[in-house]
Amino acid sequence: MPHNNRVVKEGWGIIGFLALVTILLLLSPLEILPWLFLVITLFSVYFFRNPSRSIVSEEGIVVAPADGKIQFIEVVTEDEFIEDEAICINIFLSLLSVHINRVPISGTITYTNKKGFRFHPAYTIKARDYNVSNATGLETEYGKVLVVQITGFIARRIVSWVARGDEVKTGQRLGMIRFGSCTEIYLPVNAEILVETGEKLRGGETIIARFND
Repeated sequence: MPHNNRVVKEGWGIIGFLALVTILLLLSPLEILPWLFLVITLFSVYFFRNPSRSIVSEEGIVVAPADGKIQFIEVVTEDEFIEDEAICINIFLSLLSVHINRVPISGTITYTNKKGFRFHPAYTIKARDYNVSNATGLETEYGKVLVVQITGFIARRIVSWVARGDEVKTGQRLGMIRFGSCTEIYLPVNAEILVETGEKLRGGETIIARFND
């Protein structure tokens, strides 16, 4: 499925419920509460927005898997999928960020794994180690690439739109995380990193790395 609705279907139920409550409150004698629910309803529409992006199709290019701000970039030992040293780019998504995750580079989905049981704030180190997360591993012509969707204190649900065996393209919609979260991407150490800590990214558009051969 393309998942290209302007508002993702995962938000329709929440938006519909809030809209119904808002209408009922507007018909009541209450004065402040109806307008509060109207604001919450409009914010929910904004949160579940699903904008189109201009995807770069150049060979060897890696695009941001999420909107947000880079918290850190570091070389780590990635034992879950890559099983070697890898470059980790950690991206924090605020409540105002687009929460659609995208495929960073074309390849085949060969690994998926949901784990974790905590809901620490997404900007903390504990979130990486203990929070509910969903890992998606890709086999690409440049090596293994891992994307990890991590929930936060408010975000409690991860949605994945891909499965093992899927052939995916750069910039394709991968899934989403509800209400504030973190996304990490792990790249082979031979990738040339083109971004730095503190930089703001646009998922599917910002070029974050390049493979030169």
